[in-house]
Amino acid sequence: MQQRLIKVHEDDNVGIALTNLSEGEIVPFQNDNLQIQNLTNAKHKIALEELSKDAKITMYGVLVGKTTKPIKKGGLLTTENVKHQSESLQGRTEKYRWNPPDISKWKDRTFLGYHRPDGQVGTQNVWLFFPLVFCENRNIQILKDAFEKELGLGKISRQRQLLRQLIQGKRPNVDEDAVLGERTFENVEVKFITHQGGCGGTRQDSEMLARLLAGYIKNPNVAGATVLSLGCQNLQIGLLKDALKSLDNDLQKPVLIYEQQQMGTVEEMLNTIILESFEGIKEANTIERKPAPLSKINMGLECGGSDGFSGISANPALGYASDILAALGGSPMLSEFPELCGVEQELVNRCVRDVDAERFIDLMKAYEQSAERVGSGFDMNPSPGNIKDGLITDAMKSAGAAKKGGTSPIQAVLDYGQYVTRAGLNLLCTPGNDVESTTGMVGSGANVVVFTTGLGTPTGNPIAPVIKVSSNTELAKKMPDIIDIDTGPIIRGETSIQQMGEEILEYVIKVASGEITAKADILGQDDFIPWKRGVSL
Repeated sequence: MQQRLIKVHEDDNVGIALTNLSEGEIVPFQNDNLQIQNLTNAKHKIALEELSKDAKITMYGVLVGKTTKPIKKGGLLTTENVKHQSESLQGRTEKYRWNPPDISKWKDRTFLGYHRPDGQVGTQNVWLFFPLVFCENRNIQILKDAFEKELGLGKISRQRQLLRQLIQGKRPNVDEDAVLGERTFENVEVKFITHQGGCGGTRQDSEMLARLLAGYIKNPNVAGATVLSLGCQNLQIGLLKDALKSLDNDLQKPVLIYEQQQMGTVEEMLNTIILESFEGIKEANTIERKPAPLSKINMGLECGGSDGFSGISANPALGYASDILAALGGSPMLSEFPELCGVEQELVNRCVRDVDAERFIDLMKAYEQSAERVGSGFDMNPSPGNIKDGLITDAMKSAGAAKKGGTSPIQAVLDYGQYVTRAGLNLLCTPGNDVESTTGMVGSGANVVVFTTGLGTPTGNPIAPVIKVSSNTELAKKMPDIIDIDTGPIIRGETSIQQMGEEILEYVIKVASGEITAKADILGQDDFIPWKRGVSL
């Protein structure tokens, strides 16, 4: 018989409903018979003891809220009787000891990747086109249309087939996607980025965007790049070159840069770009996959559209995969700083170096203060979808979200736009916004991203595969076109977090080797949104 209620940590005073529970129902739980006081949907939280007004609510072993009115034992926690509360952040309070997982079955494993001159290894081989300023977006789109159609990269979508049939007066009969011609190149992808930055904002925003774009060029999944500049924008070519030099003083990748205001007509510029970029793409196509150790995997850890099950299935399973990778010398990367509110103390204690502990504290405080200055705060982080599915405070959401980072020591704390250089778990300061966070992790060197979700989100990335992991089987069945892995068996008690974590890592290896294509790539979900910290001028 499936367990109906779970207590995540021995110190918790609330439990999570694993199934829908009726008002008045008696639920056997830990040598007790708990009477359910309210109709409670699966994923929502129930008081395991009488809670008076202003009582602390503990979940995952940490403070996640405070009652605003008394809650009976077996009562439902809601936004009406609970408010956000988290422990005050201090410096390091204890020495952290880690028991790494057994990696004997993994230490000699390899994946098939694209080796770069700087020692990095890519999971994809991409020639990347992007602008330094939004003024060049139209030219990027013209190039995208030309390359995708002529290189056989584009597809006739089912929606386009349907519309074509309606125009022709035919009875709708949508077949599988049809590829436009045969692919010209087998070993290289050609991808295109557009954005709304580069000018009109603060100089700091342009400098940060330059560092982010330099990170995309540096990323091991990129073989070379074509960059378009207008000429008069804030993000000057020199800024990008400086950012590249700070990452790698001896970058051995082809980077073709074109400035429209120095080149005459649009047609002359585009023709030159096509002629020269085509030669670079041909050369990139000669690079083939070769074996590489798993330590060459930089795995971004992301969550979005989280639900009440995310913190007990998908996230801890990904955390176990992260721990295996960290023990192997790989570089998992945990971001979304607003969703670490409430678990900061644990993360501070896990930092290997004092400088990183202090940096994490400073970044968290500065971020929250900037949110408060515009009338918001971390306590307003849960989305309507989160709340509807049981994540009613930011600390409650954060305690589950942080499980993606496993238990390994934190080797480095990075600000947005900084590149990963230390093996092991890295913390990266990004927003909680799915696309801005994923965009930032890839710019910091992630060559694959694993993205957990309980509600479903189609986010992808232009240069790094994004693997979607559902927290529940209902989502996997409802949205099979976006979900790669289902961790619902954990909820049903059919498999363990450790077993599912190993399944996730096996899937990552297959995607990294090109054996499996992530669903986000199949959908062509090439999302790119830089974090804009400043104001527009």
